[in-house]
Amino acid sequence: MKFSILLEMVFDLLSKRKVTATYFADKFELSVRTVYRYIDDLTLAGLPIQVLRGRDGGICISDSYKLPKGFMTKEEYEAAIEALQMMYAQLPEERFLDAKRKLSAQVKSEIRDFSLSGEVGAILVDGGTWGDSGTFAEKLRLFEECIKEKIVIEIEYHSRGGEYTQRRIEPHVLVCKQSVWYLYAFCHKQRAFRLFRVGRIRSTLKTEEHFVKRAFTREDIPLNFRTMDADFVDVRFQISEKSFADAQDWLGNEHLRQVGGKWYADASLPDDEALIGKILGMGAGVQVLSPTSLRERVAQAALRIAQAHQ
Repeated sequence: MKFSILLEMVFDLLSKRKVTATYFADKFELSVRTVYRYIDDLTLAGLPIQVLRGRDGGICISDSYKLPKGFMTKEEYEAAIEALQMMYAQLPEERFLDAKRKLSAQVKSEIRDFSLSGEVGAILVDGGTWGDSGTFAEKLRLFEECIKEKIVIEIEYHSRGGEYTQRRIEPHVLVCKQSVWYLYAFCHKQRAFRLFRVGRIRSTLKTEEHFVKRAFTREDIPLNFRTMDADFVDVRFQISEKSFADAQDWLGNEHLRQVGGKWYADASLPDDEALIGKILGMGAGVQVLSPTSLRERVAQAALRIAQAHQ
């Protein structure tokens, strides 16, 4: 019974954006005090719900919030959307249209694209490395220009074998993953697409040759992007005030909550060595509460670092 009420409260918040505690109390025949207790339960579960005080106050949920990926199947979404459409036909209230729009947007969001819109001026990225004198950023700008104008470039690339090789490539897209820049390009030598680490490209030369872009998909790029098949771990952190801003940048404010004057975060993160490095990089201000296995891996990695510097 309680679960169904909590679920319906979430859908009400998604469709109405802001409601009062009295509205929930009347609808579910609860006391206002119980309503606020249920809201606390939803907040503890990680939902970005706010309680606004004052005359124009109420209970609201972040406009950017969407139901978790995989919350319902595609068929269940379609059935819910159809039901909302029928409800609107019988009772033409805006709240039914709002709920339908949000559910439709949720379905679309689960079909992930690998790129942003590409709108000029929408994104500004400082691509320089630490201590960069400007050469790395200039290299990125050159690649961006050649991608846009479809210009073939010649590069000198440091291969896995440890030697520099000459490559003639057709650049298609720049990818930044975990602060590492890659250039996905069609290599004339290999006659196939290859992923080049930008940091390993020693020299670049624009040619006068143009190319026609070749079709590819996100799945073709050999990087472990977040997918349903990836291994993820549900992590709970305790975060100090000193590290709060860094945690916001890393995890996003929607995953942070304050309980009893302390900050906590719950997030599902890729379970790989990069996660260990990121946690260590946050310093003592971020403490892994669960799972215990991850906590132990972080402690062991920290110990190895300490021993290496003795």
